[in-house]
Amino acid sequence: MAGQASRNFMSRRLGLALIRAIVTLLIVATLNFILFRVIPGDPANMLLAGARSSVTAEQIEAQRQNWGLDRPLFPDQVVDYLWASLHGDLGYSFKFRGRQVADLIFERLPATIALVGLAQIIAILGGVMLGLYAGWRRGGAIDNIATVSSLALYSTPAFWLAMLLIVTFSTVSGWLPGYGAYSPSASIASVDRLLDYLKHLALPVAAVALGLIGQYVVVARAAMSEVVTEDYMVTARAKGLTHRQMLMHHACRNAMLPVVTLITLNLGYVVAGAITVEAVFAWPGIGGLTVEALNARDYPVLQGIFLLLGASIVAANLLADLAYGILDPRVR
Repeated sequence: MAGQASRNFMSRRLGLALIRAIVTLLIVATLNFILFRVIPGDPANMLLAGARSSVTAEQIEAQRQNWGLDRPLFPDQVVDYLWASLHGDLGYSFKFRGRQVADLIFERLPATIALVGLAQIIAILGGVMLGLYAGWRRGGAIDNIATVSSLALYSTPAFWLAMLLIVTFSTVSGWLPGYGAYSPSASIASVDRLLDYLKHLALPVAAVALGLIGQYVVVARAAMSEVVTEDYMVTARAKGLTHRQMLMHHACRNAMLPVVTLITLNLGYVVAGAITVEAVFAWPGIGGLTVEALNARDYPVLQGIFLLLGASIVAANLLADLAYGILDPRVR
């Protein structure tokens, strides 16, 4: 009966979490639409950029009618935008004429996923384990070194750390490339091209991972330091459990709750945070596309990127909510 009640509760929790995620995503999409409509400037003029001296008022008005910009903002344009976005139609780029925004984003997305995904794996494995151990062995040499180093990394801007890595490992030593995803002379052979890609990926991954490691060490250490003082840990020690048993069966599980929250939220936020790193390394991902769209005032591309980032954060919050239900019996 208890197991059935727990499953029913988790089902209801999942349903409520999905409803909240859908409502939040609709609000994000609506605000995303409004944001780019209140920015000064006429999209019709942007569409006719490069030929303004010979453009007549009639041509501008025809362009507005062609793109539906002459229709009422509420509810016509908003409803059309939400309906089109639901079907994957994010419009057409001003800068890359004739290209759909969705195609441009999905072309750049694999490079960003490779960068962010690998950086997350390295940061989680290194930062969380180091933070948990430092919190378990508070006051030791490893704890002191890890705390000072993680705070320094946590407070360092990602773009400054990226430039420091370029100067140290690319400009001065020449060990690793610091620009782009491939060398101009890279072989077309699959193995050689993969190795060249990994060499170009090393420094951007290091820049993102080092910042994340600082966060994970700080949060994991604080969580473990709080857990070891709880009454159930004192009881476990009095029962004669070994340090390994206390750490694996009691401390780690409870200390992981805030860490899991940070990890899932970072899955969404780190994509936005990687934009500056991608810009420094000229990495051909979402960050580079964002910079190009900003310079060209390409509103549809920026709108599509912001919608993607908002959706990733909403999805990450949903994962965090579900993970809490699995890890914490009190939630069930």
